[in-house]
Amino acid sequence: MVGVDGSPVSDMAIAVAFTEAAERGVGLVAVHVWTDWDSGRFAGHINLAETELDKVERAILAERVAGWQEKFPDVRITRKAEVSAPAPHLLAWSKIAQLLVVGSRGRGGFAGMLLGSTANTLVQHASCPVMVVHPAR
Repeated sequence: MVGVDGSPVSDMAIAVAFTEAAERGVGLVAVHVWTDWDSGRFAGHINLAETELDKVERAILAERVAGWQEKFPDVRITRKAEVSAPAPHLLAWSKIAQLLVVGSRGRGGFAGMLLGSTANTLVQHASCPVMVVHPAR
C-alpha cells in the first residue's frame, strides 16, 4: 500500500511501493487523501463542487501511478481516493496491508522536519510495517 499526496517525496514513495509489490508478487493499493476543500462536509451534505473536486483528485491519482503501471505491468493497482485526514484512512488500510509506504513529509509542515505528522502517526500506530521514504539529497 502507498500513500499518495502529490508531493515530490510522494512520487518517490510510489516508485518504492511498485518495486516492493513487484518483488513480493502482490498487488498495490494507492490511497490518495485530499483535503484541499471540505467546506460543508461535516454539515452532512456534499455539494456539486465537492463531487467535481473528487473527480479531479481521482484523475490526479491515476496520473501519478500511470507511468509506474507501464514499468511494472504485473503489479495490479487499486486506486482509492478519500476526503480529509490521511492518517485515519491509512491506518484503516494498514490492517490488511503487508507494507505501508509513505513519504517522510507531504505538502504541509516544515521543510526541516524529519517526519511529518501523518508519517509520524503511521510509524507509531499502523498495523503493518511502515516504510518512510525521504527526499533525495
